[in-house]
Amino acid sequence: MPNFSLIVTGLAAIASASPLESRFANSYKFYTGDGSAKAGWPAISAWGSYDQMWNTNLPLIQQACANNGGFANNSPAETQSIKDAVKLVSGETGVDERFILAIIMQESKGCVRIKTTVSPDGRVINRGLMQSHNGAGTCFQRNPCPASAITQMIRDGTAGTSTGDGLKQVLATAQRSTGGGSRMYYAAARIYNSGSANFGNLGDGKGATNCYASDVANRFTGWTLAPSQCRA
Repeated sequence: MPNFSLIVTGLAAIASASPLESRFANSYKFYTGDGSAKAGWPAISAWGSYDQMWNTNLPLIQQACANNGGFANNSPAETQSIKDAVKLVSGETGVDERFILAIIMQESKGCVRIKTTVSPDGRVINRGLMQSHNGAGTCFQRNPCPASAITQMIRDGTAGTSTGDGLKQVLATAQRSTGGGSRMYYAAARIYNSGSANFGNLGDGKGATNCYASDVANRFTGWTLAPSQCRA
């Protein structure tokens, strides 16, 4: 005869085990408003771990260069250098490694040879994995890409450069206007993309990518290739 107490205990454990994992999925929800939990945006407790985010994005990173410019795809060593550099720079700056990875996926999909872009007025050059503001790190038209250059790209985008803010600075700006928490990250993503934010409407790209903050929120919860539902 089965031990029903053990069965019940086991079922309870399954039901309560890692609600984070049960919410982490390749799907897209269109978020609107100010980035708050009240407006329906995901709390930090709903985000995946860094390893979850890395593993679910790894197939995209491995093919990112061919799919985004027809460049030679990352070598295994180059891809590992991205993972290592994110953790290193997160430790240096105090910026959550998940936020760094989400911005990398948003800006370059993890292609170390991503093309350098220039602002319409020619004043800002966006280089590297995070398309940083006049950053020094890039491997555009360079193969192989050394680990030092990969680290520099991530450091430029996270710690900032002499002429432009990185994630550390935009987080500080967002914190002052939002009070912190998950909303701070979504507002910071908006600022990183647009240079400023309408904190009541993070879908206002101010001429940049309207869906940027909503995209980042979905990357935290497992979105990779599911069709975007953004209608901003």
